[in-house]
Amino acid sequence: MGAIVAIVGRPNVGKSTFFNRLIQRREAIVDAVSGVTRDRHYGKSDWNGKEFSLIDTGGYVLGSDDIFEQEIDKQVKLAIDEADAIIFMVDVETGITGMDEDVANLLRRAQKPVFLAVNKVDNAKRAEDAVEFYALGLGDYYNLSSINGSGTGELLDALVEVLPETEEVEDELPRFAVVGRPNAGKSSFINALIGEERYIVTDIAGTTRDSIDTKYNRFGFEFNLVDTAGIRRKAKVKEDLEFYSVMRSVRAIEHCDVCLLLLDATRGFDGQVENIFWLAQRNNKGIVILVNKWDLVEKDTHAVKQYTQKIKQAIEPFTDVPILFMSVHTKQRIFKAIETAVEVYQNRSKRIPTRKLNDVLLPIIEHTPPPAYKGKYVKIKYITQLPTPYPQFAFFCNLPQYVREPYKRFLENKLRENFDYTGVPVTIYMRKK
Repeated sequence: MGAIVAIVGRPNVGKSTFFNRLIQRREAIVDAVSGVTRDRHYGKSDWNGKEFSLIDTGGYVLGSDDIFEQEIDKQVKLAIDEADAIIFMVDVETGITGMDEDVANLLRRAQKPVFLAVNKVDNAKRAEDAVEFYALGLGDYYNLSSINGSGTGELLDALVEVLPETEEVEDELPRFAVVGRPNAGKSSFINALIGEERYIVTDIAGTTRDSIDTKYNRFGFEFNLVDTAGIRRKAKVKEDLEFYSVMRSVRAIEHCDVCLLLLDATRGFDGQVENIFWLAQRNNKGIVILVNKWDLVEKDTHAVKQYTQKIKQAIEPFTDVPILFMSVHTKQRIFKAIETAVEVYQNRSKRIPTRKLNDVLLPIIEHTPPPAYKGKYVKIKYITQLPTPYPQFAFFCNLPQYVREPYKRFLENKLRENFDYTGVPVTIYMRKK
């Protein structure tokens, strides 16, 4: 299971900027007004070969100081409970505030590694000013600048040293996690599959508080079905338990083999569903998109095609993902969903013999070689699949640094065309021969 790192701190200290830098995508909105981060953000990052999930605990809706303090206390307590390590971010421009001291009081009592990150230190004068943060009683601190990245390396070096090693359990049953927003029908879906009311189902979103395993056998294939609490927008996260559930759902995604991403057809493939999709993709999980409550949608003969196109536009360039339209209420296509998930699992664990890879792909590469770059010609000579639990391929060539992203996507498409990796992220590495 991968490690979880939570970024905590009062509003407007630069948490979202730092989060964006680590996940290398501009996903969190950044603004000088405090409380801009309304959605909770999840991302995948890695440093020195160690991967971890990041949670940006975001800003808060503007209110009185008392409301801020209550919310920050809740967030920090929950981060302490569930995260493996905590980055506590403060701002050198404003110095120590009362809210910083409150958070520090909680963190000093924690049994988790805490890294004090002093942000906006971009000159020698500010580096001197940062000394005052020793007063928080959290030991050494790390000077950094979220905007230009200076100092980030030292913090990450120390962080990955304390993170637990990722456990790869070989003999465990495959795990299929049912994920999505609250009230999309996840618990009803599992109840319909197993034919009993195992999980409480209500019209109130958020009834499921934890990730629950069910052993299941279908199509001669045994696996664990994991029902997760829904992941919803930050503006809606008001209860302590809700935030705890969200962190558990992130862990369930990390620890599964295939994600069954369930969405409500009446609400569409919105930003939060897309956020969950990319989290699964960054974790290299198999993905099946299930559009539930299809019986409630007014539709014509082109509805499925149009809905599919909208989803594929949102998930570009990783569009080779099965999309099924189903209804838990009428049990329409619920078993097809499991059959598809089993196929995706088999695609993810597939091994292609090296000879076959080279026999199929080298003629394609010879016919469409990488474009010349700076007058240099790249020659790919050999391909092999790496011994990892999900598909990763090494292409050995004379000038790997000159192979650009569009050509890597071309190679990925050819792999998918010839070897069927539907529903599975594929990673390509260019290596020096």
